[in-house]
Amino acid sequence: MEGLGVSDSALPDPKFWAGKRVLLTGHTGFTGSWTALWLASMGAKVSGFALEPDTEPSLYRLAAVDRDVAPTIGDLRDARAVREAVEAARPELVIHLAAQAIVRRGIARPAETFAVNVQGTAHVLDALREISGVRAVLVVTSDKVYANDELGRPFKETDRLGGKDPYSASKAAAELLTRSYGDSFFEPSGVAIATARAGNIIGGGDFAPDRLVPDLVRALRDDKRLELRHPEATRPWQHVLDCICGYLLFVERLSASHTVPHALNFGPDSAPVTVAQLADALFTAFGRHSAWSHTPDSTSIEMRALAVDPSQARMQLRWRTRLMGERCVRWTAGWYRASLAGEDMRAITLRQISDYMDGKAGPE
Repeated sequence: MEGLGVSDSALPDPKFWAGKRVLLTGHTGFTGSWTALWLASMGAKVSGFALEPDTEPSLYRLAAVDRDVAPTIGDLRDARAVREAVEAARPELVIHLAAQAIVRRGIARPAETFAVNVQGTAHVLDALREISGVRAVLVVTSDKVYANDELGRPFKETDRLGGKDPYSASKAAAELLTRSYGDSFFEPSGVAIATARAGNIIGGGDFAPDRLVPDLVRALRDDKRLELRHPEATRPWQHVLDCICGYLLFVERLSASHTVPHALNFGPDSAPVTVAQLADALFTAFGRHSAWSHTPDSTSIEMRALAVDPSQARMQLRWRTRLMGERCVRWTAGWYRASLAGEDMRAITLRQISDYMDGKAGPE
């Protein structure tokens, strides 16, 4: 995996975020915890709504994210709880991250996945349209919202939506739902609303099951071989900070103008990397020889090839991936090495955010 260095790209503006009331759903999750810390570091007043962390350990607890958020623990499927959280937050800006985000869990629990990702999103938007003062809403979906023909071509925002597995289909449905609310309620009232379609996110602090990086870290910790279901599958891997940077820039733009697209892709500039290639690079970053085996899953309906075209995000927001290739892997492995060594993970996480904003190379 080639390291291309830091791209010349825009960064979130702390002056914009300082003092802003932000509602962040999913603040206890992997991406949500990083987002909450970044927003708070810029002076935003963050209110969160999410379930309790569903992993142990969790980034939320390791980094003491509750110090930076006015947290509400609740379920997206509970319309009343969502409404009460929205009314208490009175947000100016909203980033909706909360979701059932695991593909295999979606296959095992399809009704739950649709209830959380579709009905839950409707509950959030329904509550938001009843209050005043909202300026911009960003609903985060997935790169898996497209009707995938498995040819590996990068999907553009104008390509047809689809999804053969429940998670992918639920996120495509959330796209349609969001556009419906935008056309019917938000935009006629002067509120900007859009969706963000992100590639596969990696970075420190992810402990979820059935994801490559946390599975690899657990294998290293327990001195076991890593089992890969689809080593040949390609994905648009990107660091969590690159992805969140895109979200924050998108919200800034939405707040200032209604002329931006209704949806933007956020993915790496480089060609998609296979699961096996990323695993090998991570083993090297941890100073270990690759130790994985192929454990085929004959029942899997997961897509084998996936890529998104981020050119619109580059053009509209001056957003580019800054942590490319080996650099992305080093930052990720560095976080987990510090965690396994028992270091102060709040300090480590905040330092990576600061280094990202400062354009530093980060841990080697």
